[in-house]
Amino acid sequence: MRILVIGGNGFIGSFLVPMLCSQGHQVAVLSRSGSGVGPGVRSITGDRNHLEAASGPMAEFGPEAVIDLILSSAAQAEAAVRFFRRRAQRYIVTSSMDVYRAVAVLQRTEPGPLQPIPLTEDSELRCKPLYEQEHLRAMREIFTWTTDDYDKVPAERIVLGDAELLATVLRLPAVYGPGDRLHRLWPYLKRMDDQRECIIVPAALAGWRWSRGFVENVAHGIGLATVQERASGRVYNIAEPEALSELEWAQAIARQAGWTGRFLITPPEGTPAHLQPAGETRQDWVASTARIRSELGYQEPVTVEEGLRRTIDWERRHPPLAPLTRFDYAAEDAAAAGKAPGA
Repeated sequence: MRILVIGGNGFIGSFLVPMLCSQGHQVAVLSRSGSGVGPGVRSITGDRNHLEAASGPMAEFGPEAVIDLILSSAAQAEAAVRFFRRRAQRYIVTSSMDVYRAVAVLQRTEPGPLQPIPLTEDSELRCKPLYEQEHLRAMREIFTWTTDDYDKVPAERIVLGDAELLATVLRLPAVYGPGDRLHRLWPYLKRMDDQRECIIVPAALAGWRWSRGFVENVAHGIGLATVQERASGRVYNIAEPEALSELEWAQAIARQAGWTGRFLITPPEGTPAHLQPAGETRQDWVASTARIRSELGYQEPVTVEEGLRRTIDWERRHPPLAPLTRFDYAAEDAAAAGKAPGA
């Protein structure tokens, strides 16, 4: 199969593209830099916001399927559907589990009761954009493809609503692994590698559950949905079968990192300000993956333990230059000693 991957030289693409090539597919990557693709992969330089400008090389390649890893908005979705409608048979889009209304409840951007979990592909979606412009600007520092009108909800509707282009939407979890620009393991791993005897986990966060996925496993799910025509017109959640609580996640990291300290669960009044969780943490962010497992035969090729080991090794060799998390060990030591914050 001839497969075009938009944004295929990034975090997920660096695993997805070699995997597709190893399966015998012809792969081309569309990116602004035109670099970062491996051997045997065709590189097409272009901007996903100006697809017509790269129409010549894309037409020459003649994709049967297009995987869009960096779709950000409804406007981009409209342009992509219009462009690929008669240039490809399949359009596979990576979306996010932030489309669910449960996330709006979690972040307190929409009123209402807690949403039932696990979230299925038919669960209620958000009614309005989730992020303020300040947050989007911060996201754009990390993910340069993020637009001011970022919102996957209307983008999904446009993609799935086209009568001619066969579309598939894949809702991704919190993806971790080598190359993760968010460094999801770093807040715990740094404290462990700094030989902290005690690591604080706020009580309000300790039991909170979030669906996660190792990058290679997520890439495997995207690949399955691309090569199986039965995925056309369908929406799939991709995530690990068990959503660990925050405490369980920290404990899993500790086992693979070789850390033997203890975790301290602190009440709100005993939690340092920089560790206070935001949002409605009674609302878990857990998705069901029964559909992709039953319909496409999805199974993770890499265990959670192995995924964590690989991620830890990468994190230790590539610490973030500007960590997104504060490390105030003096405040944490005071809390561990039972002193009230600020005392």
